[in-house]
Amino acid sequence: MREKKFASETFATTSKIILPNDTNTLGNLMGGQLLNWMDIGAAISAQRHCRRVVVTAAVNNVSFNRAIKLGDVVTIESKVSRSFGSSMEVFLDVYVENHRTGKRTKCNEAIYTFVAVDQVGQPIQVPDLVPDTDLEKERYEGALRRRQLGLILAKKMDPKDATELKALFEN
Repeated sequence: MREKKFASETFATTSKIILPNDTNTLGNLMGGQLLNWMDIGAAISAQRHCRRVVVTAAVNNVSFNRAIKLGDVVTIESKVSRSFGSSMEVFLDVYVENHRTGKRTKCNEAIYTFVAVDQVGQPIQVPDLVPDTDLEKERYEGALRRRQLGLILAKKMDPKDATELKALFEN
């Protein structure tokens, strides 16, 4: 039986102030810079989950819902939402804090997949994840559907074998 870890044990948070070098000509944070910060935060969560070296396997979903401006403070919160053998799905929530008012607003979110590897770069088993809160349970349940969809799109799974996805349409 695999070791189990609670999702709360994988929580990571980082904050950054948006400086001129981080912005485009409109004074907005460049998306690539945010992707870099999210990748690092997600990797920390995945590493906390398995206590192994992890590599980014996929950036499954990123939504840029609101521009982040020069001078704003960005906080990225990440947490493993589910583990599968050697891989882990990590969910990220991005918040922006207006530097003048202090108001904090969720502006973006993303889902990354990481794989734990051994000393020679081969995939290695990771602990099972135990969700605790309602949000963790919701993300945990959705992770299997997201994984099946990703495998189908990568042609690594036959759609007829995607039982969780089929269940969405049969109910």
